[in-house]
Amino acid sequence: MINRLEAVADRFEELEQLVSDPTLARDANRYKEVMRERSRLGEIMEEYALYRKLQDEMAGARAMIRDESDPGLKEMARDELSALEESFERSEARLAELLIPRDPLDDKNTILEIRAGTGGDEAALFAADLFRMYSRYADINGWKLEVMSTSETGLGGFKEIIFSILGEQVFGKLRWESGVHRVQRVPSTEASGRVHTSAVTVAVLPEVEETEVEIRPDELRVDVMRAGGPGGQCVNTTDSAVRLTHLPTGLVVHCQDEKSQIKNKAKALRILRARIYELEEDKKNAERAANRRNQIGSGDRSERIRTYNFPQNRVTDHRIDVTLYKLDLFMQGDMDEIVRGLAMRAREEALKAEPR
Repeated sequence: MINRLEAVADRFEELEQLVSDPTLARDANRYKEVMRERSRLGEIMEEYALYRKLQDEMAGARAMIRDESDPGLKEMARDELSALEESFERSEARLAELLIPRDPLDDKNTILEIRAGTGGDEAALFAADLFRMYSRYADINGWKLEVMSTSETGLGGFKEIIFSILGEQVFGKLRWESGVHRVQRVPSTEASGRVHTSAVTVAVLPEVEETEVEIRPDELRVDVMRAGGPGGQCVNTTDSAVRLTHLPTGLVVHCQDEKSQIKNKAKALRILRARIYELEEDKKNAERAANRRNQIGSGDRSERIRTYNFPQNRVTDHRIDVTLYKLDLFMQGDMDEIVRGLAMRAREEALKAEPR
């Protein structure tokens, strides 16, 4: 660990010199990358300073225990040493955690796709509830949300809704939301009061830049059509809806929410790039995906990950076996307890996999 800390210290010093270079600010993307890395390594350096300080203080306490003749002072030194050793263990564990190589995807913005599964209208209504839940969680974290594509039902639900979330550590926090979300509640259309079980699938994709996924014009079929939906200006009057088909993979993306064909095409390309990137990542990281399946779930949208039981005000995450009896607050965006639990499990598994 010491060798890695020395390497971090050297890199941090390089970044400090780089930040002082006035030419860095001319490249906005490079400046953002450097500042993000500097912030992350700065956190490690702060913890390392505490680690070294505790080492020195423990050495001083041990020397007092060894050399001090006064029994009372010796006892005070022993108590102090015991407290210092506990703090040192926590600092050492925190350093080990901080030194785990960060997945570069964690800093990506994110595209979420929510689709109604089994359950008909009730599943579509719950898809809308999940969209509101993620919207409120984004607000709490100071993230920006943008709706990219929707397919609504007459009752106010969504057959499908696709949206992006932009901000710090978005994918790192939301990446484990992929999978099947099961809901148990009495539908508003149920006269007898019987509890129904429905399901919604969520896919969480890192949003990638054009330079990260190249889509050649000859690989793309572009179809334009008139938008359909509940109404509004330009719906069924102009060819503003766009459907993109990526010929090599067969992936299809349809966007119609914007009044402008150009804007719909731009949104569709963002979604398409994210889906292509996901396919490529799955191919390149088959071994990593297998490890994740053994740990906290693959993120596969066919895997049931969470149950929302409204009659009992209960939400259960099946991967980390956590149950909270505050579903009402959870649906208002109070998700951090489970989000942190999933992240903690991932870090624990990463620590186990780290070479000693």
